[in-house]
Amino acid sequence: MKKTIDVSEEKLTALEMYLAQKNTTLDAELTKFTEQLYLKVVPQNVRDFIEMTGARKPVRKPRPHRLPDSDES
Repeated sequence: MKKTIDVSEEKLTALEMYLAQKNTTLDAELTKFTEQLYLKVVPQNVRDFIEMTGARKPVRKPRPHRLPDSDES
């Protein structure tokens, strides 16, 4: 899922520049922060349930494409 936030171009440029100096990216930092926030806010029993339901979902194998029958006479 994608979320959008509003931030000025100047702030975004400065943020990316200083994160690069620390050998990281905005995406990496936002991912870390989101995980920390998730652990802080979402109750453990809900996290356990999400983990259990996510592990139970079977991996869907793509169906092979069938070529239409050709009637060459």
